[in-house]
Amino acid sequence: MILPTAQSIKQQRIELGLTQSGLAKRAGVSQPLIARIEAGDVDPRLSTLRKIFDAFDQSEKEKICVRNIMHTLVVFVSSDESVDHAVSIMQEHGYSQVPVIDNGVPVGSISEDTFVKSMAEKKTAVISKMKVGDMMGESFPAVSPEADIGIVSTLLERYPAVLVLEKGVAIGFITKHDIIKLLHG
Repeated sequence: MILPTAQSIKQQRIELGLTQSGLAKRAGVSQPLIARIEAGDVDPRLSTLRKIFDAFDQSEKEKICVRNIMHTLVVFVSSDESVDHAVSIMQEHGYSQVPVIDNGVPVGSISEDTFVKSMAEKKTAVISKMKVGDMMGESFPAVSPEADIGIVSTLLERYPAVLVLEKGVAIGFITKHDIIKLLHG
């Protein structure tokens, strides 16, 4: 029998995307106790370890795989297309941002925010004729279709969307809206 170490408990908590507070709440113990266990300051009782590992098991069962919630129709533009075309594509599909993909490779992104910022500096007629590549932002981060939704949630704190790549090909995407829909059931 292999007993868990403080480091292995912390590692499992992190892999499951749980905070110390989140684990403590699920296990019915205090957050400071979790912190002390992970630091190796205390040797927990067997009943406490059981609660922690039951919480891990529960969390594992609740994991949501990216493949199950991603949009499979990846709407994109290429860097040599006009901004006017990009706006048309975005309006047609109701998206506020789209990836820029050249020859199957994500090279950037374009969004409503990009357009609004550009309009403060240039005339609308000039912007609509510009190439997407001249004003695109950085590419959205990418994850595998088997990635856990916790990873995507963390990325969405900084980016408006996350691409899902399989063997280097964009097969889907996820936005903040998709994560929020999970709350509704």
